[in-house]
Amino acid sequence: MTTNQFSEFGTVEKEGWSETNTAQSYAASLEGATAQSVPELVRQVEAGPTTQALDLCCGPGVVTAGLQAAGAKTTGLDFSPAMLKLARQAVPEAEFVEGDAMKLTYEDYSFDAVTIGFGILHVPDPISVLTEAHRVLRTGGRLSFSVWHGPTIPTVLGDLFQVIGRHGDPSVQLPPGPGLHDYADPEIVVPALTNAGFTHISQTVVHNIVETDNADDMVTLFMEGTVRGGVLLRSQPPDALANIRAAMIEEIKSKYGENGPWRLPMPSVVSAATAA
Repeated sequence: MTTNQFSEFGTVEKEGWSETNTAQSYAASLEGATAQSVPELVRQVEAGPTTQALDLCCGPGVVTAGLQAAGAKTTGLDFSPAMLKLARQAVPEAEFVEGDAMKLTYEDYSFDAVTIGFGILHVPDPISVLTEAHRVLRTGGRLSFSVWHGPTIPTVLGDLFQVIGRHGDPSVQLPPGPGLHDYADPEIVVPALTNAGFTHISQTVVHNIVETDNADDMVTLFMEGTVRGGVLLRSQPPDALANIRAAMIEEIKSKYGENGPWRLPMPSVVSAATAA
């Protein structure tokens, strides 16, 4: 499907992430988990003092900060003014711009490295993002991007969406869009990157952890601090939401231990490639 076919999804994502409360809740609750993928993202693009880096879908600047710490001169780009405000506060030494990762305004061969930290799953046309990343990379430049691992291995994110599927109101649906875990799948990633002009493609699993003292935190976290989860959870009738909360508490206790505090698995996949 094309961007136009997923236009409603794109609108929901952009409007959702532009809400100040959502951006702040994400930064407060999920930033710690996303930060655990940053060392691998930075390592894969070989960031250093001579690197000109572009951090696409930069959000609150978590990956940008990692690139800057490695010595790179970094520009962060995001479609959310609320996220950019947080990023500028967190990494004042970097440059931040509002823009569209599917239609970059930079000239060809402008950067040595492009990173995308958990952002590719929020755009209606990931192929365009990869194509644009390749266009702005110099030959031999490196791309790395992270997404959440699918439920083929233990993941509390997969647990939550399965609980919503079992106990949620079936009339509550997300608009059609790319799958949450599509770009963790090598059968999608490898041909997509190859067709965009990349070589030397690799994928690495990072074992991210979410820590909590309250088994109900996962529902609240995704309801208040994400867009997909927020749409699904905030739109539930009260009785269905109560059932989701109860079932998620039971799921966590049965899989990860009866008593907290819990260290819940939420692994990610970092894909990397070289611009040919």
